[in-house]
Formats: sequence, structure tokens, C-alpha cells
Amino acid sequence: MAYLLDSDVFIQAKNLHYGFDFCPAFWDWIEQQRQPAAVLSIEKVRDELLAGGDDLATWAQQHGDDFFIKPDAAVLPSLRAASAWASGAGYEPAAVNIFLQAADYYLVAAAHAGNHVVVTHEVPSVSTKKIKIPDACIGLGVKCMSPFEMLRTARARFVLP
Repeated sequence: MAYLLDSDVFIQAKNLHYGFDFCPAFWDWIEQQRQPAAVLSIEKVRDELLAGGDDLATWAQQHGDDFFIKPDAAVLPSLRAASAWASGAGYEPAAVNIFLQAADYYLVAAAHAGNHVVVTHEVPSVSTKKIKIPDACIGLGVKCMSPFEMLRTARARFVLP
């Protein structure tokens, strides 16, 4: 089991909670957790981060396929399951189309395939206009939590020496 991070975790960490300039311990912790493959993300999230053209894009560029994992054959049944769930869950057709083209779809499917936990700032919604990650996770039986829950569960400690 690993934690799979959504792009919003990285973006909000950089912009708000754990900026590179004042909380490098967060980024160091991610580095440490990647060696036992406890904290990862997916290639599609990396693509979203690279599009930003900022310090976060540089950080993402420095992390390869051992951190931003690519989909493999084991993910295909989960992609089909996620697609079937999205198509049959009562969402507007545009919401389904957007979901199936986004990193969120691949993130939830990768978590489903690998029995991983999705980590996101998104919260469930009753709207049929957009598929939120937690709703897709609930629909597929995938565990989902906030970054703060992940840090507490993993017992991360950012302590000054």
C-alpha cells in the first residue's frame, strides 16, 4: 500500500502550507518516503505539474518514473471499472467526459489497481456537474484522505534541530 498524491497536494503545498522556501522538510519527507515506495504519484499528475513552468515543475522534472508511476497492464481493469462507474453514476455527460480525460481518472484507477490510498484536498460533492476524486474513490471502494490525514497516519515529523 502506498499513498498516491493528487496534483492539488503538490500545488497547495508549494503555494500555501509547505513552500519550498520555508518548509523544505515537507519535500524532504516526500523524498524519504519514495524510497520504500510509501508516497508516490502518477505520470499524469507529473504532466499537470510540469505545465506550471515554475519551481514545482522543476521539482517534478527531477523525479522520474520511480516516483511518478506509469500505468501498466494491471491498471487496465481498474480504468475500465472507473469508466463504468463514472458513466453509470448519474453525472452529466460533460462531467464524465472531463473526468475520463483528466489525471483524476488515472489516479483513482491506479489506487484501485494497487490497493493504494488517494491523497487529495478535494472533498465529496453532490453536484452532477463535476466528478470529484473522493466520490470516484467511494464508488470504487478506494480509500481517500487529505494530506493532513496522510501526514498524521504516516507519523511525519517536521521538527527543527
